[in-house]
Amino acid sequence: MAIDSSTGAHGTRQTRKAAASGWIGSALEYYDFFIYATAAALVFPQIFFPKGDPTTAIIASLATYGVGYVARPIGAFVLGHWGDTHGRKNVLITCMFMMGLSTLAVGLLPTYDQVGLLAPALLVLLRLIQGFAVAGEISGASSMILEHAPFGRRGFYSSFTLQGVQAGQILAAAVFLPLAHFMDKDAFNTWGWRVPFLLSAVVIVAGWIIRREVEETPAFTAETRQHAVPRAPVVQAFRESWADMVRVGLCSLMNVIPVVATIFGAAYAVQPGYGIGFEKDVYLWIPVVGNIVAVLVIPYVGNLSDRIGRRLPMAVGSVLAGLLSFGYLYAISIHNVPLAFGLSLLMWGVVYQGYNAVFPSFYPEMFPTRTRVTGMAIAQNIGTAITALLPALFVAVAPPGASNIPLTVGAITLAITVVAAIAAMTARETYRVRLADLGNKGARPVDKDDYERLRAQAVSGRTLSTAG
Repeated sequence: MAIDSSTGAHGTRQTRKAAASGWIGSALEYYDFFIYATAAALVFPQIFFPKGDPTTAIIASLATYGVGYVARPIGAFVLGHWGDTHGRKNVLITCMFMMGLSTLAVGLLPTYDQVGLLAPALLVLLRLIQGFAVAGEISGASSMILEHAPFGRRGFYSSFTLQGVQAGQILAAAVFLPLAHFMDKDAFNTWGWRVPFLLSAVVIVAGWIIRREVEETPAFTAETRQHAVPRAPVVQAFRESWADMVRVGLCSLMNVIPVVATIFGAAYAVQPGYGIGFEKDVYLWIPVVGNIVAVLVIPYVGNLSDRIGRRLPMAVGSVLAGLLSFGYLYAISIHNVPLAFGLSLLMWGVVYQGYNAVFPSFYPEMFPTRTRVTGMAIAQNIGTAITALLPALFVAVAPPGASNIPLTVGAITLAITVVAAIAAMTARETYRVRLADLGNKGARPVDKDDYERLRAQAVSGRTLSTAG
């Protein structure tokens, strides 16, 4: 079996640099994305929309959150094309600057009381830019790490992309915690909420310093040298890999779990219209602690997927997380903070990671190098765009005061996770397929014994094949 020449100390450094870049870059960029999500649930209904009807304000605020996801498929077409024609590193730096500058601008916006309807209009515009920018982050970072990673360790190294995303969520909620706890309500709603957005200036500088140090991947560089870079990767992806794009889109509906845990859950727990009465700073600890657990679990699940495959952890994690959503919402409904904490840790911090830790390797492994970023970006962002509309749907079908909220929202959540699990199980298993053969429907996986031998060598650092 052929092993490429990406071995030795240089390969080791680049693998680690790529993983670190994916981790830190995703953490910083998703910090930007999720501080908006937190503010949309906790603050924006009071300051960017009319105060007459709290239910309408909640729906409008959550809809502006969803707008960012609506923009993601558009960004995926553009940034996916960019990543497959200009390189993984290039698209990641572009995404970072767009995200950082748009988030910084949110922190400078006037409120509804100051400029009326112009305030929510500007908020929607900036959220559209955020959504456009983030569309290329995970697909670009996952492809970058995957193509630098040694054969037999792709699942482990690629999982650092999502570990960074979870760390970004921790940071987003953690920045709000001292502000929500120590500031009085008027000061927090007037200027305190702006602080996390203004800190994006630091994100821009830090992200640039980190990402400029990583080399372009050997796989993309080889395509460039061979003049094999596609002129229209979007067309090629749809023509050659449409079935896998459908699978990725359906699997990406698993984004319903963080939607339930952090967006709808936050509105359900703290907004006055629901009458649940959680304190904002108390509820904010739920995503913080849940994500801390996730950060610890993710590399172990990624490593597990290198041993038993991608499909089983994806399917099991999906269905179990859907089942646990019933208990989590019920705990909020009875105002049982310890139970809500415990079920959040189990649902989101542990079980959901069966999906979350594996898809950064599983999705890009479905596509060949020439359309990898495009195929993953378009399909994943269409799936997540659909789930981003769910908070407003949940509020509509289970409005404030309704007694059926845990059952109704839980049933919708479970149905979606079952669909995602079925989609994962219909895909080809890819963990033993060589990088050069990924996306080739007729490719034969490496023999299990040979795979285990090569994987053991990669773990020990004796070989660092990026092609396998």
